[in-house]
Amino acid sequence: MQNRSVPRRTVLASAAVVAAGTTGVMGVTANPAVAHRRDHRLKKIISRMSVEAKIGQLFVPYFYGTSATSPSQFDQERNLKELGVRTVAELIAKYHIGGVIYFSGWANNIQDPRQVADLTNGVQRASLALPTPIPSLISIDQEHGSNVRIGSGATQLPGAMALGAGRSLTDARAAGRISGTELAALGIHQNFAPVADVNVNPANPIINIRSFGADAREVGRMVAAQVTGYQHAGVVACAKHFPGHGDTGEDSHTGLPVITHTREEWERIDAPPFRAAIAAGVDSIMTAHLQVPALDPSNEPATLSPTILQGVLRGELGFDGVIVTDALNMRGVRTKYGDDRVPVLALKAGADQLLFPPDIGVAYNGVLAAVRSGEITEERLDESVLRILRLKDKVGLLGGSPYVSAKEVDRVVGARAHQHAAARITERTTTLLVNEDRTLPLRRGHKKLLVVGASPAFPTDSTRTTVPELARAFDELGYATTHLATGRAPDAAQIDAAVAAARGRDAVVVTTDNVGATSAQRTLVSRLLTTGVPVVHLAVRNPYDIAHLSGVRASLVSYGWAEVELRAAARVISGRVDPRGKLPVPIQRADDPAKVLFRSGHGLSYDD
Repeated sequence: MQNRSVPRRTVLASAAVVAAGTTGVMGVTANPAVAHRRDHRLKKIISRMSVEAKIGQLFVPYFYGTSATSPSQFDQERNLKELGVRTVAELIAKYHIGGVIYFSGWANNIQDPRQVADLTNGVQRASLALPTPIPSLISIDQEHGSNVRIGSGATQLPGAMALGAGRSLTDARAAGRISGTELAALGIHQNFAPVADVNVNPANPIINIRSFGADAREVGRMVAAQVTGYQHAGVVACAKHFPGHGDTGEDSHTGLPVITHTREEWERIDAPPFRAAIAAGVDSIMTAHLQVPALDPSNEPATLSPTILQGVLRGELGFDGVIVTDALNMRGVRTKYGDDRVPVLALKAGADQLLFPPDIGVAYNGVLAAVRSGEITEERLDESVLRILRLKDKVGLLGGSPYVSAKEVDRVVGARAHQHAAARITERTTTLLVNEDRTLPLRRGHKKLLVVGASPAFPTDSTRTTVPELARAFDELGYATTHLATGRAPDAAQIDAAVAAARGRDAVVVTTDNVGATSAQRTLVSRLLTTGVPVVHLAVRNPYDIAHLSGVRASLVSYGWAEVELRAAARVISGRVDPRGKLPVPIQRADDPAKVLFRSGHGLSYDD
């Protein structure tokens, strides 16, 4: 770890600008007099900021590299090409940036917890070196399940739909608290979770298992529980994607979806989880890049719609926290306007934080030009800056040192108690859909297993894939396991090899991933069923796969393929634990979608 001592000048400057701490777990200021005094203090800070510094507080850009000041040469070159600077420290200095977002994989921000902590300290040193030294609010997308940024070393938890299957508010709250506690130890104080979308469209290409389910009331209860868990841990939660992304067949990363719900349907289906999040005290809400004609007939994307953000979210729902845009590099928000105008229109619509602009220079200068021309008043600018400073004050960034320590990281992140709790929570989510002739649990003498099928890579580690990791989980339980990954589109040779590998096995566990009407995975499963070897089907992503598979005598859903979810599924299949999950969505028949194959709430146990 790098030395976290701060030059005396920076400490004194920080103290002069950001005095006074927080109250309560996250500095909750329900008392109007306390809130007034806090705002008075924060407005003094704002009064000393330049327009350029105020604009910088609004942006949450990406960057490349594992270090704030000395990333690899490759990452420096990428930063220079896309951001105009070599390091995130230079980015913060150039644009007075108020927050950044970490990504694993493509951005190469995350390797392990200690490295993340060092990166955080470097970001904060750069922030405290600004003319107005205000710590950064560091953000991340750590939803868990299929959407994870910090993998190795941190506790992995079940995703939203898995938690929805667990039906436990206590578990959902605990998962948020565990995740939030570890993020806070790393100096990450804003998590873009939980997803508040109600997944009523089984073909939804972007939300799906990231949602808690298809019942608006149940989703709302789970969202509120997660908000409470995160925020009690000292992390800003963010309910997303307002006004609701659960009934779309198009991905807003690549297009501009349209939600065709009537106003009454929106009130019944989409609004309840956001109302629940607001009632639970959620600190931020993320917008969606989609059109909702029933809410705004102008058909502006919700992110750019004053009618939706100011009229509905702030006016009707009464939300006065931070509104953060979904990533501004997504196609859904760039269909009508240039990258210099999108952030301006988002601010005019009512947004506060501007996430992931595709070109930070173009976006920043676009807002600066709008302020200088009077299109955006400085008073409007101050409103958003005040809301952002309230968040920073609430999580303790303005009341003391923003730096994190190696000792705390080692003590908290991936703690044994967290790992144990995550395993037990996940075991309560695995759902048994079919169990004819008591195929499960596996018979005691059946130790020779074949694990075969679709094998998506782990969310944070592309070198580890589902099938071999599931086989390893069975090996650790005492089985003699062989495995064969055939992918999502197995060809005839792969299917023949799988059938041959099944011979002499006591049982076959076949994994599927997004089975459709024409999927070759259907052929794989049907051919395995003809071998006479007991076949156990495990859907590692969508619960809807079973609708396309006939003749299956044992079928389960894990709702994700993170290691913790695979281990839980193995323990359920082996009979170490009883399946307790209940479907949080209905599954329609593939040949007649008007009819339900399994109702929401369906889930077998070994006692049934």
